[in-house]
Order: sequence, then structure tokens, then C-alpha cells
Amino acid sequence: MEKQTVTIYDVAREAAVSMATVSRVVNGNPNVKPATRKKVLAVIERLDYRPNAVARGLASKRSTTVGVIIPDVTNIYFASLARGIDDIAMMYKYNIILTNSDDASEQEVNVLNTLMAKQVDGIIFMGNHVDDKLRAEFKRAKAPVVLAGTVDPAGDTPSVNSDYAAAVEEAVTNLINHGHKKIALALGSLSQSINTEYRLAGYKRALNKAKLPYDDALVYEAGYSYDAGKKLQPVIADSGATAVFVGDDEMAAGIINASMESGINVPNDLEVVTSNNTIVTQITRPAITSITQPLYDIGAVAMRMLTKLMNDKELDEKAVILPYGIVRRDSTKSDEGETVN
Repeated sequence: MEKQTVTIYDVAREAAVSMATVSRVVNGNPNVKPATRKKVLAVIERLDYRPNAVARGLASKRSTTVGVIIPDVTNIYFASLARGIDDIAMMYKYNIILTNSDDASEQEVNVLNTLMAKQVDGIIFMGNHVDDKLRAEFKRAKAPVVLAGTVDPAGDTPSVNSDYAAAVEEAVTNLINHGHKKIALALGSLSQSINTEYRLAGYKRALNKAKLPYDDALVYEAGYSYDAGKKLQPVIADSGATAVFVGDDEMAAGIINASMESGINVPNDLEVVTSNNTIVTQITRPAITSITQPLYDIGAVAMRMLTKLMNDKELDEKAVILPYGIVRRDSTKSDEGETVN
């Protein structure tokens, strides 16, 4: 026999209170007498009542649902950001719809429109690039949008990031201080703002301050994956570079493994620094020196900003920049180590 759905009316009848009182108990409203709250909760437990989120949404004209757009759900960087989003969403009683955009502009627009059709209350967008078409869709959306770990040079959309340009500049400067003259830069697509306007800019600043020439031939575009790093490694080796800064941890792992397999010692022959400090940096051998980003915090702060916007509150700051650091591991030499000529 099919189990009959328990409604708020059933709880109110059994507890001998109004449906409004049951609603206040369910939603944590403090304006309920302790004895009444205890009685209602006991009935909820006995009847195994589960509030109908759809019905609650219709009543409040809100879905209590947030859409999260991720370019690649298998990439640990974005998964770490999503964890911070999810924890804060649960705290504020929002549900998450997680979607994958395949890091493709057309798909990002399609996914955004699909989420809007589901009447989500807000959207957190994670991606490697915000173009004019996507920016226009953000403005057209009837729900607020916040960027997490995603830069928009136009500054139209609230965002949470770290200072990518300064971080790369510091990391490359450290490599220069180890005596390197030819330092490669391995990134994703140079059509993406985070790579051209931030990471590449930081790389150029470090070279310029050290009075080292910039060489286009040492800047590489590759996919954000382990296999892309393995394929790129022979090209880096042929360039004569003795160090490389990499824009993705999985790509860095691919470069390191392919280097070691071909007889190139890391860090003695090639020093490697990466950018996201995900778990990948600790499980490779050698472990990878990395920029540290507060990935969980980026996601958490973005979700907190979104909750304010969804409740028509003003943001204290539209573009939040969280601090970065650099953790040295075994893919680079210590400052007292051998100098590379």
C-alpha cells in the first residue's frame, strides 16, 4: 500500500495548533512558545512530516534554490569552490542545482537559461571567461548572479577572487631569484581574461622588474587536464626552459610525470610552480610548490554575497579579493639550493 503524504494540515490538526504555527516552527521563527514548539516538533517526528519545498516556494514566490554553473565538475579546483558554496547554502536553507557547462560559451548561455526556466532565486557562475554575450545574459536574468573564482574585467557582476596577477608575479620572481633566465608559462586558452589580463600580466611584470626579455615562444596554451600537461612537456623541454609556472594543478602533474619519465629531474633540471594548491599538489611526487588560494572561502563568500542580493540587501563590496600565499614543496629548490645558470 502506498504511503500517504503527510501535510502541514495533518500536523496542525494532530498538534491542535494553526497551520501558521506549524509553519513558524518549521522555519525556525522564534515567535513560538517553547511548550508549543516542543509539541509541534513531537508531532512532526511521529508523523514523519517533510515540508514540501515546491509548495513553500509557491507561497513565498521563491524556489529557495540556487543554480551553480561549473565549467568542469571533474576538476578539483572547481569542486573545492563548490564545497564552500554548498555549506553556506545549507546554512541559509537553500538547495543547490549543480550544472556543467563544459567550459564552452554557448553551453554556458544554455545552462544559464535552463536554470532561469527552473526559477532559481540566484546563480553562482564559475568559469574561465566572461564574454559580452554572457554578460548580457547576466543582465537579462531576473535573478542575481555572483562570480566565484571567475574574473570579469568589465566589473559588471559581483565577484570573489584572489589577486591572480600579483600571485603569478611573486611566484615567477621567486623562480628568477633561483637563477632562472628561461621560465615557461603554461596556461589554458589565451582568449580567457584570467590568463591574458591577470596571469600573463603578472608573468610579464616579474620579467620586466628583473630586466629579463619577454619571449612569446615560452608561453603555451593547453587544456586544464593531466593529459594536456603530459603532451605539453616535450615542447617545454625543447624550449630550453629550466622552470615553468603552470595555470592548473592537474596540468602541472602531467608536466612533472612526463618530465621524470623522460629523464628530466624535478626540481634539479626543471622547477615547477602551480596555481591552485588543490590536493593534487600534495599527492604527486615530488609534491608541487603552489600558490595557495582560499578556495573554500571563495565559494563560501560568493554564496553569502548571493544570499544578500536575493534578499534585496546592499553588498559592502562588489569585487572581493581574498589573500593568497605560496607554499614551497619539492618541485622547487630551497632558496639555499643550487643556482641554475
